[in-house]
Amino acid sequence: MTTGASYTAAASPVVVVAPHFCVGHPVDLTIVRKMMTLSEGNFGVTDVDGNLMFKAQGKIFSLHDRRVLLDAARTPLITYKQKRRSAHQRWEAFRGESIDKKDMLFSVRKSSLFQMNTKLHVFMASNTSEDVCDFRIKGNWFESKCTIYAGNSNNIVAQMHRNHSAKSILLGKDNFGVTVYPNVDYAFIVLLVVILEEINTGR
Repeated sequence: MTTGASYTAAASPVVVVAPHFCVGHPVDLTIVRKMMTLSEGNFGVTDVDGNLMFKAQGKIFSLHDRRVLLDAARTPLITYKQKRRSAHQRWEAFRGESIDKKDMLFSVRKSSLFQMNTKLHVFMASNTSEDVCDFRIKGNWFESKCTIYAGNSNNIVAQMHRNHSAKSILLGKDNFGVTVYPNVDYAFIVLLVVILEEINTGR
């Protein structure tokens, strides 16, 4: 997706998960959701060469319905879950395998209760007032694409589109192409796209 395109780097590195996930060039990733599995929330993430980068998986017997984002070495990076009794379908993300408030990294929720196209607001844990979002996601579910912006600005940090193919349908898989802009934490962006998909499918 990066061929012949120009991507503006973030003014300063956007680090959420870890600094080594921020690089000085665009990162193209493919996210595949396996739909025919016992546990919900199963996603695999590969680079342009097909190397496994991340895996997101749900836990079948979890009281908190939590899911975990793992790196290629299966190290837990982030635990994420939907907050119960949340009108705006809020999801919360925590460092490692914790679900303790002190380890919260960020939360994601719908910007309004009723939406034709998906609009999500992302708040970092330090943004306790939530007067202004730190990132926002604007999706067009009918055209199967979304754009992630920094705050309320028009500065794009990542873009996603759904890859439709007869093969993916037959194999029971959803396939997404993601381009993460330079100096933006691509592990963070992967999880935002995964949460977007969870919200859109009503899980």
